[in-house]
Amino acid sequence: MTRTHTAPYRIVPASPVLGAEVVGVDLAEGIDESIAEALREDFWRYKVLVLRNQHLSPNEHVEAVRLFDEPFDHPLWLHRDQRNRFVYVFDLAKSGSAATWHVGGTWRNPPFAIESLTYQAVPEVGGHTLWADLQAAYDALSEPFKELLESVSAVHSAYPGDGTSHRPPVSDTTEHPVVRRHRHTGRKGLFLSSSAIRLTGIEPAESQALLPFLLAHAASPNFTVGFGWKPGDFVTWDNQAAWHFAVNDYDGPRSYRKVIGG
Repeated sequence: MTRTHTAPYRIVPASPVLGAEVVGVDLAEGIDESIAEALREDFWRYKVLVLRNQHLSPNEHVEAVRLFDEPFDHPLWLHRDQRNRFVYVFDLAKSGSAATWHVGGTWRNPPFAIESLTYQAVPEVGGHTLWADLQAAYDALSEPFKELLESVSAVHSAYPGDGTSHRPPVSDTTEHPVVRRHRHTGRKGLFLSSSAIRLTGIEPAESQALLPFLLAHAASPNFTVGFGWKPGDFVTWDNQAAWHFAVNDYDGPRSYRKVIGG
């Protein structure tokens, strides 16, 4: 993407493919529209934006997400912050870690547009989160293979094993095309998650061979970036262009608040 707005902050890319830290923005102070537009451009470009040491309140967190999309009110979420219904509370000592590659909200069509976290407690060592660029993974495929995938969809289970299986399902399964054109940039990317249980549009034997390949390909280190955390850090990511993995390599607390957009 070509920038159309001048940004009064600094972008520090974290990898050649995706992810960046934003330096010089205090989300709690409020953001004017020119800065918001620049942040949106950087968001669609880098897919994962990290802003350190923000220490956002629940209401400030919701307003930060509103810069990119409208907050989403999950119909069945069990653990909400009492101060704002859009804020979902996670304590991984109780709920378990999302230690699989996944996309949020595959039970919904369309899935969530963006996700965001503010960290309250983190382990002293470990507990990184990884993201992989699903558009870069698509770009790396051959043209004949891309053509094949245009007619293929994935059936996703409502039980993705992402640390939220205690919630009742909205439906048993949902079907999504495995190639998705981004609503803002127009760029094509794979759309996959560990919740995918089979492919449609091809024979069952072909699905059994192709689905594991696609999942492994999209999680290749060539397409990934990782971030570690401190209390007060804020991260938001493009849930329709990147999937993520919370590394479960630590002892001790890990808690955060989540706000979903779209």
